Amino acid sequence: MAIEAEEFGTLADGRSVGLFTLENAAGVRVRIASYGGAIVSFEVPDRDGRLGDVALGFDDLAGYVAGDGYLGALIGRYGNRIAGARFALDGVDYALAANDGVNHLHGGRVGFDKVVWDAAPRATAAGPALELTYDSKHGEEGYPGNLSVRVVYTLTHDSALQIDYLATTDRATVINLTNHAYWNLAGHAAGTILDHQVMLAAAKFAVAGEGLIPTGELRDVAGTPFDFRTATPLGARIDHDDEQLRTGRGYDHSFVVDRAAPPGAAAGPLRRAARVREPGSGRVLEVFTTEPAIQLYSGNFLDGARGKGGATYARRTGFCLETQHYPDSPNQPGFPSTVLAPGERYQSTTVYKLLVE
Repeated sequence: MAIEAEEFGTLADGRSVGLFTLENAAGVRVRIASYGGAIVSFEVPDRDGRLGDVALGFDDLAGYVAGDGYLGALIGRYGNRIAGARFALDGVDYALAANDGVNHLHGGRVGFDKVVWDAAPRATAAGPALELTYDSKHGEEGYPGNLSVRVVYTLTHDSALQIDYLATTDRATVINLTNHAYWNLAGHAAGTILDHQVMLAAAKFAVAGEGLIPTGELRDVAGTPFDFRTATPLGARIDHDDEQLRTGRGYDHSFVVDRAAPPGAAAGPLRRAARVREPGSGRVLEVFTTEPAIQLYSGNFLDGARGKGGATYARRTGFCLETQHYPDSPNQPGFPSTVLAPGERYQSTTVYKLLVE
């Protein structure tokens, strides 16, 4: 296994950004930038052993600085949306940056995807790793508390990318960290992802209202286009005449991860939330998480950005599976709490496992 570091570029203020390559004995490689903690590429074999890059991204730092699609980036302090860009905590009202109409999205105008993280390569028993740290100051994007964040990416011996999130605060705040990788298992430049066969371990999803803000209802997926409990092509029902699909312009919804372990699975905090198979290459992505929800996003707002190697990332050429708490939890008393208090430790793990069949 190996860890290589190189310069990815320099920001306008003179700060250098690093690019780190993690490689395991199987030849699987993942590249991660210290800017936004972005997954720049993920090279894995297909059923014939040919390596292909399955993560959408940019060739250089400029693409990430200019881009607004959160490609591969770490998201915080709060992944997904907060209604009206405000919330109340302990009797105090907090106004956040409104960067999605009147709402707050993915941490604000300068979220964790737009900061330079301190990066330290690590050799671990599980595989090569990259430790990223960032101190988010009190008042940043409107959030209370000085928040210390640590994210560790580990490329395991069995070609999984494990992401461990940890954080502490000096005053009560809200937090919901995730990663916004866009996947195309046929290859990042292969075009549509609508033939990918998706399975979600989710019997309910969060109904979205105006601005994709949850209404508070967790609806049964049975009998709806949101039922992915058995493997179904992503595009099979995406354009059905359904009010929720019209709201999201496709899938852009939070699914409640079933908490019961699947048959034959070992007990533990990690649950398999999703499984996606691309028939042509035989590549399979499995997602395991400790989080209560997973956001399925079908790349509805990709707008033709120029990606790696001149690729065009048009609508629905990449999908996201963002493990997280429900959107707008700070304003939804019926949702699990996302409050982090002094003396507590935020901890979350997600594993993206790549295999072939």
